[in-house]
Formats: sequence, structure tokens, C-alpha cells
Amino acid sequence: MSTPTATAVTTLLAAIPDPETGRPLTEMGQIVSVDVTADAIRTTVGLATHSAILWKTTRARIEESLRTAFPQVARVDVTIVPHERPPAKLGQIGLEAKSVIAVGSGKGGVGKSTIAASIAIGLARAGSRTGLLDADVYGPSVPHLLGLGGRPQIEHGKIVPMTLAVGDQSMPVMSMGFLVPPGEAVVWRGPMLHGAITQMLRDTAWGPLDYLVIDMPPGTGDIALTLSQALPLSGAVVVCTPQDVALLDATKAIAMFRKVNIPLLGMVENMSFFVCPDTNKRWDIFGTGGARRTAHDLDIPFLGEVPIQIPIREHGDAGRAAAVYDDPASRPYFEAICERLVGNLAATAAASPPLPSLPVL
Repeated sequence: MSTPTATAVTTLLAAIPDPETGRPLTEMGQIVSVDVTADAIRTTVGLATHSAILWKTTRARIEESLRTAFPQVARVDVTIVPHERPPAKLGQIGLEAKSVIAVGSGKGGVGKSTIAASIAIGLARAGSRTGLLDADVYGPSVPHLLGLGGRPQIEHGKIVPMTLAVGDQSMPVMSMGFLVPPGEAVVWRGPMLHGAITQMLRDTAWGPLDYLVIDMPPGTGDIALTLSQALPLSGAVVVCTPQDVALLDATKAIAMFRKVNIPLLGMVENMSFFVCPDTNKRWDIFGTGGARRTAHDLDIPFLGEVPIQIPIREHGDAGRAAAVYDDPASRPYFEAICERLVGNLAATAAASPPLPSLPVL
């Protein structure tokens, strides 16, 4: 049985990776304090807000490691505090973001925008600095889902995005829906689309972000190519429904992302099943498990499923998409998707070659 000392505790913490970078917590100066007494171990660890949704599981992992190593200690307290490094500027457009995630689908009508908005809201709700770009130029639905309207202002040569209050966060949102009058069709060719997307990325005052979530247009158009050329994307999430025809289109979207060298972060199966509120009987309206099987066959992570729930539709129609996190029946599905998504990013970072050591600021 090891004797608990500050040195022994610090040595144990050195074996635990930071969930954002995959590097040992001790390498980045993230062990803020260690206090050891005869009956208690108290430590404060700094984690970046990029991994905010994983703070709870990381804290539990640290506590379990300490209790296993020092079972004679009666009390173990682990406190998580923010530990930040500024995000790098991405590409020539100067966007300050640590991760840029595209959410796409092979066809319309699968709830892609609802999933994209819900992922952004979930990350912001957990404490990450998150922005949402509605790049679905032909059918921008994010403003309606979030209940946002009006026309953005210009300040200091930058577009001031609309904002959505999410917990303690103020999430910036930009969409063509703010620039085009309601009901007016956008009839543009490729070069105009390229210019519009690039401008919304480059000229919007996003501020420093942990995540920029991009709601892609459905199908396999050239927006993905525009994004891949404009900035390095962390990867793409593909949304589909369980039936075969949707999975065929989703497979095409996956092929498109791979063709332009955008990593696949995972698949989400929307409208997976319906549980009748009167009988509590489950109905697999569009089949079952199709996305999970496809993800397995194509070697892509499966992020989770979202059932057909009347409140999800009602919240979106009423412009209160964020309210799905207030519904105990809906929240677990969306939280699980966000946790797996960030966990996959963390695993990728941990598997990458180690970064050169940086001075602790």
C-alpha cells in the first residue's frame, strides 16, 4: 500500500491524459494544487473548456485512480477549474477555433439541422465556447429552430452574429436566413455559394471558439469542397435515418467527405424509433439499427440515436430547440452524442504524435 504524498499523487496524475490534447496533465502545467493529509487528498486540476462535456468523467477517473492507489485515505476531493490556451487561427480566413465540425447528410428531411443545432447547444451548455454556422444556403432553418431573427449589424468591418443564450454562454449564430428576406429563394451558382460561405466564415466576429459547428446543405454539392479549401476541418458528422434509401444517400455523403479529405467523426441515427406515449410500445417506423450497421461496415464511429419524440418537433417548430435539454426524456440522447463526439476527438488527439513541449505560461 503506497504512502500518500504530494509527490506520489502528482506521479499518479502524470499517467492521466488531458482530454483535449491527449498529453499528460503534468506536462501542460494543469496540476494546479495537491494537498495531502493523513485522512484526505485534495487536488485541483485545470482542464480546457474544449473538453468541458468530459470534465465529469475525467474527474471521476482521477478520483477512482486516487482511491485505488491510496485506499487508506478516507476522503478524496478533485476540483476542476478552467485551464486555457488561446485557439489558433485556422487557414487564411483567420477563424479562431480549436475544432470545426461539419454536420451533413446525403439527403434532406432527416433532421440534420436539428441535430447540428442540438450538438452546438449541448457543447455550449456544457461550458465550451461554441458557434453555429448555418451553411445550408438554399434552406436555412437554424434561425427558425433557435427563434432568432433580424438582420446582423456591421461593426469595425465585421458581421456581428446573432446570439443565443445557452446557460452561462452566449452562442454566436450566423445564417443566410438572417441576410435574405423570409420566403425569398436563393438562386446561386457555385462561385456565389463559395463566396457567401467564405464571407460568413471570414467576416463574422466569431471571437475565440472551442467549436464551430457547421450545418451543411443536404446532398453532395460543392460546399464541402469550399470548406475543405477554406480551413482545416476537424471532421464531419453524418446524420441519417434507419431506412435503406436514407442509408444509401448517407453512404454517398461519407464518400464525398472522404474524397475531399475530411475525417469522419461519426454517424447519428435520427428518427430511430417511436415509443407510443399511450401504450409505451416501441415502433420501429423506419426500421432499426441501419446507421449503426452502416457505421460498423464503413469503419466510422456510431455516435448515437435520437428517437421520434413529439416534444422535439414541438420545440423546433416553436423556435425553442434548446429546450430539448430541459426534457428528461430527450436530453440523454443528445448529451450522449456530444460526449461521444468530444471523446472521439480526444482519442484522436491522444493517438496523434506528441506535440513539441511548450513553455507553461
